[in-house]
Amino acid sequence: GSSSFIANMIAGYSITYRRAFRLGDFVQIGDVRGVVSAVRLQVTHVRTIKNEEIIVPNSTILNAAVTNYTTLAQSSGLILHTTVGIGYETPWRQVEAMLLEAARRTPGLMTDRPPFVLHLQLGDFCVTYELNVYCADPLKMRATYTDLHRHILDVFNEYGVQIMTPAYEGDPEVPKVVPKEQWYLAPATLEGASDRGSANP
Repeated sequence: GSSSFIANMIAGYSITYRRAFRLGDFVQIGDVRGVVSAVRLQVTHVRTIKNEEIIVPNSTILNAAVTNYTTLAQSSGLILHTTVGIGYETPWRQVEAMLLEAARRTPGLMTDRPPFVLHLQLGDFCVTYELNVYCADPLKMRATYTDLHRHILDVFNEYGVQIMTPAYEGDPEVPKVVPKEQWYLAPATLEGASDRGSANP
């Protein structure tokens, strides 16, 4: 017990000098992701996006990789990314244009740093595209991802292009897209549709 007490105390001093994070930073320590709410001599308190308070021993932090999403977010932007698999019959230029259109429709992204698309893989059945966008507020990461995915679904449905991930077995007789007139089938309503505004963090 005394050895772990001393280890945590030394780690607490080391964390102060490492400056890996500050109060209010959005970080990931091992499997724990959230906002640093308190840094004490023995432990660090992290509040998750589910409003859970997790107490992490400082010795654990000292021996773990710490990802700080806040440090460069406002100056350089935090890059959020998501992938889609699209069939070879769809022109890659069209896919890029649709992904960039989805990014343009997504609120809360940085306007001075344009989104970009990478071609990750020429797979057996589809091409894997990665859309990258810049976000200045890591606390809204989950909400931004939600809005981005909603707009990707809408744009691809509008142009009748089928998203083939996560698995592909064969070409269906009818493309798996949702026509616009069916976007608000019951119990969804146009007035209460959450895609008219940004999702809550």
